[in-house]
Amino acid sequence: MRSVRMRVLATLLVLAGVGIGGWQLLPSQDDNGKTITVGTTDSVTSLDPAGAYDAGSWALFSNVFQSLLTFEAGGAAPVPDAARSCAFVGSDLKTYRCTLRRGLTFPSGRAMTAEDVKYSFDRVRAIKSDVGPASLLSTLRSVDASGSTVTFRLSSPDATFPFKVATGAGAIVDREKYPAKSLRTDGGVDGTGPYKLTAYTKGKRAVLSPNSSYKGAVGRTGRPVELRYYTDADALNTAWKAKQVDVASRQLPPRVLSGLSASDPHQRLSESDSSETRNLYLNTRAASPLHDVRVRRAMAWLINREQLAATVYKGTVDPLYSLIPTGLTGHTTSFFDAYPTQNAQRARALLTEAGVTLPVRFTYGYGKNSGSATAEAEDLKRQLEAGGLFKVTLKGYEWTAFQKQWATGKLDAYAVGWVADYPDADTFGATLVGTGATMNTGYSNNAVDHLIRTSQQYADRGDATSDLRALQQDIAHDVPVIPLWQGKEYVLSSEDVGGSQYLDDGTGVYRLWSLNWI
Repeated sequence: MRSVRMRVLATLLVLAGVGIGGWQLLPSQDDNGKTITVGTTDSVTSLDPAGAYDAGSWALFSNVFQSLLTFEAGGAAPVPDAARSCAFVGSDLKTYRCTLRRGLTFPSGRAMTAEDVKYSFDRVRAIKSDVGPASLLSTLRSVDASGSTVTFRLSSPDATFPFKVATGAGAIVDREKYPAKSLRTDGGVDGTGPYKLTAYTKGKRAVLSPNSSYKGAVGRTGRPVELRYYTDADALNTAWKAKQVDVASRQLPPRVLSGLSASDPHQRLSESDSSETRNLYLNTRAASPLHDVRVRRAMAWLINREQLAATVYKGTVDPLYSLIPTGLTGHTTSFFDAYPTQNAQRARALLTEAGVTLPVRFTYGYGKNSGSATAEAEDLKRQLEAGGLFKVTLKGYEWTAFQKQWATGKLDAYAVGWVADYPDADTFGATLVGTGATMNTGYSNNAVDHLIRTSQQYADRGDATSDLRALQQDIAHDVPVIPLWQGKEYVLSSEDVGGSQYLDDGTGVYRLWSLNWI
């Protein structure tokens, strides 16, 4: 994306059977009421915005809830959605004020007010769920509501705060339907987004109908949609082959993605650059076998990303040597600079210096139905154990249980994919490695926290480059996390579905309304 120096999302459209103009054809009037089915392997942790901080949940939230701001397809800066306007007050970047759009109503018919906005932000912070987004609002000190105006007061200058407002953490709920200090558990959803949730079965499906009362940034609501959730990539692929879904997104098996043909007349493929990353997180607490930084550095000397990308992912991902992915302001190759090749001798020397018993034994956790996580875990186990320096016990968990394991500090190491909350490098800094970060490694470094705060104060994000680079050097030195790879976005649709190229662009917004019949 442009103004934050993110790569322009270059999209490859496999247009079989129609010309380029086929993407711009008007939807068939005969298909207005026909449901588009979308298959995904993402999971939904919770229907309550205060209780979920994952791609699958936020994909649903961006359709059934509104935030004050949102991101347009391909956009790098947030635009008003539930708000009529938003801006910082003064030049110190510590007061942010929004004026609510008129005429917004919840499903009950009650008008949305500024009090609902304040209530929504306050409850996220009050509930502070282990797997919720409270950490994203770390610079928020207080929220005031007056008439149609909402004022956010920040504890420190934060030019990235508007980006955070535009995320699932800023989803606005009906204060009469959601408890102030606990999560809603009745399975209901009361939002003002482009869609209404009309039916939901956890782990199976979410049925969405266009919200005729919606008012916001989306020009028009879309077709009826049914999201179908699959346990793993192979199950999604089976459903796609059987034509049980019209769109397959996040994520087909790598062997399938790598073999897609542009000459296939029965499908359309959207392939785009992405800022999605996957990291190996390491528990740095005193009781962890990975507490000593020399043990973590030894692990970094043994990881072969190229092998992982080529064998497990069949070239559908790129090796990553940086906390901040390629294409974002501040990207470096800090881990390549510090650990340029596999080197078992350097790893052994570090472990000898640390005085630990060999092999170092630790537990590696992963989401067993999450993409290629099982094959990835097995490959990393082989890499780490090859020289007899480590002994890795693999433990796979169902997604919700996996989140609970790392959120409560019960795992020594765990691999998790990270879909950017917003198109700015800050989402890879404060939320991943700052003190109290959502990945809960126990890592805390005053110098890193200072660099994060300093980088947030620049309205021109390019001015944050030197701080972001220094931050990544510190992370490569302390190794609370080992970057593994950077992904791409693949969306596969049948030949009669258009708009899939706009569905997912790495901004955290899942644009189901972009899909249409052609």
